[in-house]
Amino acid sequence: GWFRRWSAEDDEAVARALLSTDVLELADRPVDELSGGQRQRVWIAMALAQRTDILLLDEPTTFLDASHQLDVLDLLTDLNHEQGVTLVAVLHDLNLACRYADHMVAMKAGRVVAEGRPVDIVTEELVGEVFGMRCSVIEDPASATPMVVPLGRHHVKGPAA
Repeated sequence: GWFRRWSAEDDEAVARALLSTDVLELADRPVDELSGGQRQRVWIAMALAQRTDILLLDEPTTFLDASHQLDVLDLLTDLNHEQGVTLVAVLHDLNLACRYADHMVAMKAGRVVAEGRPVDIVTEELVGEVFGMRCSVIEDPASATPMVVPLGRHHVKGPAA
């Protein structure tokens, strides 16, 4: 509410959000003094502290190292599974999107090219159409979801096409 006072419940929500994103030790520091990864985790904590039923996230893993990317996506999955929070996230990392998304929407130039479960829509042809990139799509050995292996002109077995 716009006019209600800060409550103990608000304190609890903020503390829970700071703990869940592993930024409690940063609570007293100004955001402009934080690294890019720390800022990203603090912004996610700010969204979590609002305790909404829907979270809209634009590149929530940007600036995070691989370990923190997984931590954040695991946290968001937990929120979805345990608290029923609906998550809509923009992710440009196709492999993380395939691993974590229940439903994907692939867009190009503002139009929807494909949507559905990652296993149903992520193909070499789709990646080529949307990103203009040659690739192989294989099964991720960790999650059994599609895994996109980019194919450049160099460092590829066989002749480059």
